[in-house]
Amino acid sequence: MASTGTSTLEDLPWDIGFLDTAEEPQKPGMVPPPPGEESQTVILPPGWQSYLSPQGRRYYVNTTTNETTWERPSSSPGIPASPGSHRSSLPPAVNGYHASGTPAHPPETAHMSVRKSTGDSQNLGSSSPSKKQSKENTITINCVTFPHPDTMPEQQLLKPTEWSYCDYFWADKKDPQGNGTVAGFELLLQKQLKGKQMQKEMSEFIRERIKIEEDYAKNLAKLSQNSLASQEEGSLGEAWAQVKKSLADEAEVHLKFSAKLHSEVEKPLMNFRENFKKDMKKCDHHIADLRKQLASRYASVEKARKALTERQRDLEMKTQQLEIKLSNKTEEDIKKARRKSTQAGDDLMRCVDLYNQAQSKWFEEMVTTTLELERLEVERVEMIRQHLCQYTQLRHETDMFNQSTVEPVDQLLRKVDPAKDRELWVREHKTGSIRPVDMEI
Repeated sequence: MASTGTSTLEDLPWDIGFLDTAEEPQKPGMVPPPPGEESQTVILPPGWQSYLSPQGRRYYVNTTTNETTWERPSSSPGIPASPGSHRSSLPPAVNGYHASGTPAHPPETAHMSVRKSTGDSQNLGSSSPSKKQSKENTITINCVTFPHPDTMPEQQLLKPTEWSYCDYFWADKKDPQGNGTVAGFELLLQKQLKGKQMQKEMSEFIRERIKIEEDYAKNLAKLSQNSLASQEEGSLGEAWAQVKKSLADEAEVHLKFSAKLHSEVEKPLMNFRENFKKDMKKCDHHIADLRKQLASRYASVEKARKALTERQRDLEMKTQQLEIKLSNKTEEDIKKARRKSTQAGDDLMRCVDLYNQAQSKWFEEMVTTTLELERLEVERVEMIRQHLCQYTQLRHETDMFNQSTVEPVDQLLRKVDPAKDRELWVREHKTGSIRPVDMEI
C-alpha cells in the first residue's frame, strides 16, 4: 500500500478518492446563456460562475466561499464588489443547504455545494443534463480500492530493504484450481498452515524415531541376557561376557536417548505447534471479518450511488417539467426532489466515509498481521532448527556413550592369549605330566 518511506501505520495515507471515479454532473438549472448575452460581456473574476434559475434569471456563485448574488461581480480591481445587500450573508452551504436549513442560493434554485474526496467540488445531489467525463484516479477490485496505475505515481514499499509480506500481498490472485480468486492474505495463511503441517510431520517423525530407539533398547537388553556361548573360558570367555554386558549398557544408552528425544525435541515441537495453530486461527478470523465488513461497506456505497443516480434523474425530469410548464404543484415537486437528491448525496458521502474507515482499518490490520505472520514464521523456523540441533547433539552423545560401552570389549579382546589360556586351563585341569613308556618283557 501507500507509504511515506517508513512502516509506521500512522504515516500511511489511505483515504480513498472514491468519488473521483464518478462523473461530475452540472449544477441544477445550468443551461447555456442566450446567444450573445455572455459573449459580449467581460470575463468573470476567478472563482465565480454564472447560472440560470428555472425562471431564466441569471445569478452568480463564488465556488470558493459559496457566496451567491444577483449582481455580476466585477473583474476590475478598482471597482467594488456587488453591494452586500444583494449577497447571501449565510454561512457556507453543505449539499445546497446552510446550517439553519435554508437554501444556500436564491429561492428559484437550490444550487448544491460540491464535495469531492480530493478537496475539489463535485455536485452529488443535483440533476445532470449533460455529465462531464472525469478522470479516474482509482480502481476497485473485489471491493478493495487501489490507485489507478495510469494516474498515480509508483508507491514506495513499506519495507524497501526486505522482501516483507506486508508489501506484496494486497491484491487477490486467480485460483489455479478454479475460476475464483484467492486473497493475498489467504496465500500467506496457507503458507503458514503448510508450515504448521510440516512441523506436525516432523513431530511424528521424531516420535517414530523414539519408538525405534525404545524397541531397539528392549531387544538389546533381551539379547544381553541370552545364555549362548556362556561356557566360553579363559580370556576369550571374559571378552565374550563383556560383549554381552556392553549390549545391556548400550540398551540403557538408547533408552536415555529416547527419553531425551521425547522431552527435549518431540514435546517442545508439539507444544509450539498447538500455540502456532491458535495464533493462525486468530489472525484468519480477524482479517476475514474485516474483509467481510469492507465488502458490506462497498455494497452500501454502490446502493447509495444507485439511489443518488435515481434521485438525480428524477430531479432532472422535474426540472425539465418546470421549464416547460410552471405551476405551484411542479414547484413543490421539484423542491421535494431536490431535498431527496440532497439526502441521497449525503447518504453516499456517509457510505463512502464508512467504506474508507473500514478499508483503512483493514489496511492497518493487514500490515500488522502480515508482520506478525513474519515474526511467527521466523520463530517457528528458528525453534525447529534449535531442536533439530538438539537432536543431532543427542545423537553425538549417544554415539559417544555407545563407544564407551565397546571400549572395555576392545581392551579385553586385545588381551586374549590362547597360550596363556591354555596354561591356566592345564594348571587347573591337568591329570598328570608323566608320559607312558613301552612295555617290557
